[in-house]
Amino acid sequence: MPSADSAYNHFSGKRFVPMLKGCVRALLLHDVCEEIRLEELRAALGARRAEPSFKHPTPEHVRFEKPPVIETGPGISLSSGEALRTQIKYYDYGVVSVVFELRFEGDWQSLNAVAARLVPSAELERKAQEIVRERLRREAVASAIVRGYSEWISEDYYVFELNEIEGNPIGADLLSQHGSEIARILRGEQTELARSERADALQASLSYYPNDLVVVGWNAALIYDAPAGADAAVQILEYANSQLLEFRHYDDLLTRELDVVYRSLKRKPGMLARWRMGREASRLNGVTVEVAELVERSETAIKFVSDMFAARQYRLAANKVGVPEYKNLVNEKLKTAENLYRYLVDEFHQSRDFVLEVMVLIILLIELVFLFKGKG
Repeated sequence: MPSADSAYNHFSGKRFVPMLKGCVRALLLHDVCEEIRLEELRAALGARRAEPSFKHPTPEHVRFEKPPVIETGPGISLSSGEALRTQIKYYDYGVVSVVFELRFEGDWQSLNAVAARLVPSAELERKAQEIVRERLRREAVASAIVRGYSEWISEDYYVFELNEIEGNPIGADLLSQHGSEIARILRGEQTELARSERADALQASLSYYPNDLVVVGWNAALIYDAPAGADAAVQILEYANSQLLEFRHYDDLLTRELDVVYRSLKRKPGMLARWRMGREASRLNGVTVEVAELVERSETAIKFVSDMFAARQYRLAANKVGVPEYKNLVNEKLKTAENLYRYLVDEFHQSRDFVLEVMVLIILLIELVFLFKGKG
């Protein structure tokens, strides 16, 4: 059977253009605090849990350790007049995600135009921040926030979800016949890409059934699947981006802490400076322990123990958005912090031992003075 895009209408002689139906989802994630007490928040909002849903049978222990809380947000309109639905998710490790959904029906050209306009979108980023700030001012949410941050870092990611394509092509055919359009959509470009760039955009793809497809880019993904399967894939993409956001935060935090230590070490060496190293070591050790705990919590937030396809989707998404690179940066800085901690402790102990030796010497001198005075 010829592909939908290449087929012709035998009555009119015109090219047959496939119709696409689905939605565009913008995931705008913000790292707002160290922790969100989800049970307290869920009770206050009367909200539901976000459990992963998989389209194929999977054991119950494929799950979030602490499922994020989902809240329906306000509908918004873009300056273009398009209406978007909003969903807000709260993760226990301090991330708030705003998901905007725009329903779509059209052809490849019109989807490409939407991608070029939205990837990225300063308007959506601004509206997402406004929604998060408004939510955090509410008593129900504010009371569940632990150690809120004065400055946030954020990540944005865009998902082009196609639930129906006229002609029902299989995933492999869709990739081979419409790879050029898919690559431009993922890059947010309307002009044709170079062959090497197109190959790079399409290299991270996989399918479970013949008639589904996930293509993951560094800032956008295309999903061809039924709504249930697409929802699971979107949730994995969102989780991978929330991990990236957390590792970026830990990297910034460790960079600042290490800079403080380096500046301290550049000061003129002296007894007082060495004595202060005990306090520096204690503070640095507290930060490294805290970061290590938070890293472990975000890494184990979701389990893919027995669902190999979900695990593959996660690894594909994590690798593409850069989670391993930032994880390695954080681990390297943790090792540097541990080495500095040992150095600071050694310096402090040397300083303390020196002071103790001086005190012992002074006591001996005093005793000798009194001894000689007594003999005189």
